[in-house]
Amino acid sequence: LRPVMDQNLYFMGAKLTSAGFATALVNILPAVTFVLALILRMEKVRLRSLHCQAKNAGTVLTVAGAVLMVLYHGPVVQFPWTKGQHHSTAGGQGAGGARDWLNGTIMVIIACVAWACFFILQSNTLRSYPAELSLTVLICSMGSLMSGAIALVAERGNTQAWVIGFDTRLFTAVYAGIVCSGVAYYVQGIVSRQRGPVFVTAFNPLCMIITAVMGSIILKEEINLGSVIGAAIIVGGLYFLIWGKSKDEISKAGGSSKGAGELPLTSVTSGQGSGSGKQELRNGNGGGHVFGVETPAANGHY
Repeated sequence: LRPVMDQNLYFMGAKLTSAGFATALVNILPAVTFVLALILRMEKVRLRSLHCQAKNAGTVLTVAGAVLMVLYHGPVVQFPWTKGQHHSTAGGQGAGGARDWLNGTIMVIIACVAWACFFILQSNTLRSYPAELSLTVLICSMGSLMSGAIALVAERGNTQAWVIGFDTRLFTAVYAGIVCSGVAYYVQGIVSRQRGPVFVTAFNPLCMIITAVMGSIILKEEINLGSVIGAAIIVGGLYFLIWGKSKDEISKAGGSSKGAGELPLTSVTSGQGSGSGKQELRNGNGGGHVFGVETPAANGHY
């Protein structure tokens, strides 16, 4: 269901709003994934621990930045490459444009929740089925079948929607299928199995920065002050979240290696005045093994 719900809702939301806004709003993904991981007990929170407090603060800041981007637009921020004519987005088209903007925002938020659920499910699946490439093939195959069925129903009266020419539409479909789905699922699966789903989603704001710059350069999209401030808050929250998560990994590694270099306790008992004795090897748990060995008589002669 992830390729169907997440990708379709995300693309529809980006169409109703803008590419930069949709990519910036997706930055609530680390917070949503962290909350779901807490509910499913995949993450632990110790309120007295500094790194756990940093993770909580990062989650709150990420959500606050996303809410600020939705509720406040502000004036247009001019960059050297954005001077001149801008691409008109849904936010500046009157009442109908505002309604489309709200619907697009809701679609992107639902896509984030579906995406976070996918990362949680993928991490749990890879624990019992540690084959990232096979799992990627299964996900892409099932997603293609389900998306094709939904497209047949949604576009049953529009045959023009199935026409793909040798232009950007073909490039978009190929790039989204190979890179955004195939390669991304495989790499995310490897990292998720080793570091967890929260660590994977923590790097999602990098996509926002690249998309905002490329959208303003190529598509001539406007970047509002609210998007800039919200993005700065989101990146700050992301830093706290990554820092807290890294400290968690260090503490786990230290706890697992504690006692690894300790040697087992050994006691040796031998018979006195006899020609044979017994040696007993004991470990720290109280168990032991008795071995019969030959020992010299304790008469002073060697």
